[in-house]
Amino acid sequence: MTLTAPARTTRFQLRHGTGFWIIAAAFFTVMAFSTLPTPLYALYQQRDGFAAFLITVIFAAYGVGVMASLYFAGHVSDWLGRRRIILIAIVVEIVAAVIFLIWPEVPGLILARFVNGVGVGMLTATATAHLSELRAVARPDEGPSTSGTVSSFVNIGGLAAGALISGVLAQFVVAPLVVPYLVFLVLLVAAAVAVAFVPETVERQEERSAYRPQRVSLPAASRSTFFAAGAGAFSAFAIFGLFTSLAPSFIAGTLHEPSRLVAGAVSFVVFGAAAVSQIVTARLAPVRQLQLAVALMSLGLAGIATAVLVVSLPAFVGAGVLAGAGVGILFRSSIGVAASLASGPSRGEILAALFLVAYAGMSVPVLLIGLALAFLPSTTVLVGFAAIVLVMVLVSGTRMIATRR
Repeated sequence: MTLTAPARTTRFQLRHGTGFWIIAAAFFTVMAFSTLPTPLYALYQQRDGFAAFLITVIFAAYGVGVMASLYFAGHVSDWLGRRRIILIAIVVEIVAAVIFLIWPEVPGLILARFVNGVGVGMLTATATAHLSELRAVARPDEGPSTSGTVSSFVNIGGLAAGALISGVLAQFVVAPLVVPYLVFLVLLVAAAVAVAFVPETVERQEERSAYRPQRVSLPAASRSTFFAAGAGAFSAFAIFGLFTSLAPSFIAGTLHEPSRLVAGAVSFVVFGAAAVSQIVTARLAPVRQLQLAVALMSLGLAGIATAVLVVSLPAFVGAGVLAGAGVGILFRSSIGVAASLASGPSRGEILAALFLVAYAGMSVPVLLIGLALAFLPSTTVLVGFAAIVLVMVLVSGTRMIATRR
């Protein structure tokens, strides 16, 4: 049961308003850490000489970790408490940072990325709920808009910042495969200490029902609509997956730009466009948002294919920004469509299913791209990827627009 204001205890606690911003900062830090390896994959590949497919395996381990954590632990803060689960998630991220540092070979990278994903899966829904509840106590007359905007921004904004910070460090420090993880190890420890003093917003139940994994159900009466929303989320995260896994190696190889700073900056502007577009278009009608998302993603995907064919880095970056802006809007719209299919307890189940589909979109296409690169030229593979995702965007977007009219 969620409390409006839990009873005071003798331990020191910060105010709810201060706690809100600390949770936001911790959320931002964890999401930034999740994209920290993005500009570094090409360095690992150059050092060890492994194939591009192994990059996709390392990256996919993250998606598997997120999906497993969402399914098994994404809901346990409802009875164990928000702060406790957030603290556990940050500790899991600290373990991942240590693994990156002490075992930088491929098996260690796969394990570290999996652990990284587990922590993110535990944190995402829990931190979003905690932000909403802390803000409701601190500003009871404000409504949910601020907490929703902040949680969305720190989620995607953190993804953008992590890649840029890593790219800057990798470009200018002496040990580019060590220093970024050391920096974030310190930040994560600091975040854990700060979160320990944030107020709890959930009363722990004295008697709890037996543990069960998160139920994932599909609404029978609206299954086709849900599949459209799921396809939209899948295609949106497929683009995110591309820009956080293989894009830096593609930029260094095919586009002949070896700078780690550029690799990090490209991921930054793509995720940054997604974060900004969600804020800028928040007041548009749902149909207009979907129409704009489909248009931006279509132009972006066509631009990515064109940039690959003409071998142009500026065109690739510009297309990525357009696609990223569309991704931000489309993913938020997919959540809105899925959430509108049911109310009450079943809404959480439907959203759980949507997030699982989304993270499958981040992992499965990237693995297939890596496998295809073993047999086909990178130009052919990326053009094919853009074409397939474009079809998914057009079909799912058209269907969701029809449901919103």
